[in-house]
Amino acid sequence: MKTEQNHNPVSGYFMLFVGLTFLLGGMAMTIYMARPLFILLILIGLVVLTGLVLVQPNNSRVLLLFGKYVGTIKNNGLYWVNPLYTKKKISLRASNFDSERLKVNDKLGNPIMISTILVWRVKDTYKAAFDVDNYEHFVRVQTDAAVRKLATMYPYDNFADEGHEEELTLRSSMEEVNHALETELEERLSIAGIEVLEARIGYLAYAQEIASTMLKRQQAIAIVSARHKIVEGAVSMVEMALKELEKKGIVELDEDKKAAMVSNLLVILCSDKDASPVLNTGTLNH
Repeated sequence: MKTEQNHNPVSGYFMLFVGLTFLLGGMAMTIYMARPLFILLILIGLVVLTGLVLVQPNNSRVLLLFGKYVGTIKNNGLYWVNPLYTKKKISLRASNFDSERLKVNDKLGNPIMISTILVWRVKDTYKAAFDVDNYEHFVRVQTDAAVRKLATMYPYDNFADEGHEEELTLRSSMEEVNHALETELEERLSIAGIEVLEARIGYLAYAQEIASTMLKRQQAIAIVSARHKIVEGAVSMVEMALKELEKKGIVELDEDKKAAMVSNLLVILCSDKDASPVLNTGTLNH
């Protein structure tokens, strides 16, 4: 497989002077001397000027001679090449591509909406020009294919009740997912001589038909998780209270009184409403 070859042409400033000299001189001689023979000088000047190539910064020219690859000019400036060369312009600048939002299924089969942001540039002009039909269209199609494949490899999110807390997900493992996306795109776009500078998920959400259901599920899981933390804290506080009462000898509690106290404290600490105080005018037994 062929690869890019740098071509170092001659400077174009001298040939620009030569071409203009032949062109203007031939026109002047033809007009003032009225001899058609000097038209040949005009043609020579036009041919010379046809070989001039202007390469701007971060651009290149791929040169062909009757279908044969000659080389690529990457240095910016004015150059002169064989007028018979075909000169194809390929930009070396970084390009930004924001893909469309695709509707795909994640690893668990849930429909999601996902898009990616890709920053890329041409690294090998030969591959970009000749190994694919249209390298810009190739980048778009392969990016969509890579995003679809990536979405099927990871779940959108993990839920505590499913026991997969450590599994990578599209929502919570963005660094790992973006790295996997870059690797996938580098493999796919290398055939076109494209260098991936950055690739990341630009948009991620559940599809509209299940978004409300998944939101309720996430809220329910968040509530259960919060309750779990509240109960853990309440049990610790009750245990500490019993130990302090026993240690300081403030009051002696039998097992029934301890159970009643534990029940009351847990109700107060775990309730989502403020406790209503009750004034006890009797004894502890009433």
